[in-house]
Amino acid sequence: MDVLGVPQAAHPRPDSGGRALKPLDPRLLRTATAARSLLVIGSAVAVVHTASIIAFSWFLAHSIAGLIAGESLEQLAVPVLATAVSILARAGTQALLDGLAVRGAAVVKSQLRRRVLAGLDRGGSVLLGTTSSARIATLIGQGLDALDGYVGRYLPQLILTAVATPLVVLALLTADLATGIAVILTLPLIPLFMILIGLATQAMQRRQWEALGTLSQGFLEVVRGLSTLMIFGRQHRQTPRIEAVTEQYRQRTMRVLRLSFLSGFALELAASLSVAVVAVSIGVRLIDGDIAFALGLFVLVLVPEAYLPLRQVGAQYHAAAEGIAAADDVLALLEQADEAPAEGVQAPLAAPLARAEDAPALELRDLTVRRGDRVVVDRLSASWRAGQVVAITGPSGSGKTSLLLAILGLHEAEGAVVVTGERLEPAQRAARIAWAPQSADLTEGTLDEVVCLGSAIADPAAVDAALQWARVQDLPRDTVLGPAGDGLSGGQAQRLGLARAVYRARERDCRIVILDEPTSALDSATEGAVLESVRELADEGRLVLVVSHRHSVVTAADVHLDLQPVAAEARA
Repeated sequence: MDVLGVPQAAHPRPDSGGRALKPLDPRLLRTATAARSLLVIGSAVAVVHTASIIAFSWFLAHSIAGLIAGESLEQLAVPVLATAVSILARAGTQALLDGLAVRGAAVVKSQLRRRVLAGLDRGGSVLLGTTSSARIATLIGQGLDALDGYVGRYLPQLILTAVATPLVVLALLTADLATGIAVILTLPLIPLFMILIGLATQAMQRRQWEALGTLSQGFLEVVRGLSTLMIFGRQHRQTPRIEAVTEQYRQRTMRVLRLSFLSGFALELAASLSVAVVAVSIGVRLIDGDIAFALGLFVLVLVPEAYLPLRQVGAQYHAAAEGIAAADDVLALLEQADEAPAEGVQAPLAAPLARAEDAPALELRDLTVRRGDRVVVDRLSASWRAGQVVAITGPSGSGKTSLLLAILGLHEAEGAVVVTGERLEPAQRAARIAWAPQSADLTEGTLDEVVCLGSAIADPAAVDAALQWARVQDLPRDTVLGPAGDGLSGGQAQRLGLARAVYRARERDCRIVILDEPTSALDSATEGAVLESVRELADEGRLVLVVSHRHSVVTAADVHLDLQPVAAEARA
């Protein structure tokens, strides 16, 4: 079970399909409207900002040239005033671009958080069953916060580079063809260094991001099991484990920082050498008299501005590297959510195999389930009808939970699962089955809110019926639970989890109900009452599958399925 109370067969990172997030990924633009607004408005501001830079260089060069030539104050007034105006325009547009970036980052994070939460709600247990809750929590929290570097600094600088560099080069070509050509020839050195450094940084940052996910998941697992660890006096043994994972994350962080500093030095060196080459050529031409002083000064002032945006976008890439990795995971998770049908919504049904009135409620055909390389359920075939109570028993490791997850569609399996004559896809099965896990994993709130979890509207009468079915008479109706169902005993929490499953079964007319160890925390008298309720549920025309180790449950069942560990030959 995961932190959100969802059975976890595996916790792979959301698959991005091998696609790394591009400098300006179309998926982000499609998902967050604020990113598109930042792109459009930022481009317009970048044009004005670049124009102010060119104007500043032009009027500054003519002011200095006029001053050296001995021009009067009246003659210098216009270029000096224009220089001052261009300085103010440059500062104002830069401030405006920074403000747009900060606001854009905040709005993009908010939009992505809403999209992720809506996607998790839409994907339901199908999506949560294949994604670690610790990873989701890291994505929604620190992961999206890391987008400040990506959306707030990297994307605006990328926009400014895409706009400013061509305009500045065009101005240089217009003013002095030789200098413009020299800049065009030396300018690719910086992107070349950026690509080489970026490839190394991306792989290293991906490993660091995955290490953070491992650290988060491991810490949450320890916190969830802390009470059990303390009972057995094993809590201190977790300290070295957490220290080791934390040290690995620290070492990866330091490696990323070292690479960032070295790459920044390489970019600065490449840009400085390129500017030096152009400056030397202009100096020689000034001595030879091949270029006017004012024009040469204008070119010298403007040339660094052609390299500056590329240098800055390279530097900002390192600040945004964690945000790029997080955004890749977020976008991949949203794609998974879009592919999963919404729970509670009737999914398109597969072609019927047998729609006879007496079709079994559930049929398994050569079902094989694996845990990694180990076969835990080997070619199981069985069929059960509505109105039956099926007890599933077996020693630990015999595949009971794996079988339930495969039936629910939350674990990959070979073979066929047929529900009332229809061979359904895993996502479709999850919407047709009500189930109660062994650990209730209750939420905070009133009894109505807890029992009606996942329902759009609570039906008080149906809640009362579900509570009565689960024999929850010892809880006042106005009880408000704390976080994780705080305030209940183990037996009360278990019965409340059963009530939640029955409410779902009746509200959504689920013909199959799965109960995993429903009486493990109950005394014999309460267990007998709950088993009577289980029989009533089956009499409503539902198939009830009960996993249990208790003899009383087997005695009360109509069918007994005893699973045994798969032999080593079958595993091979």
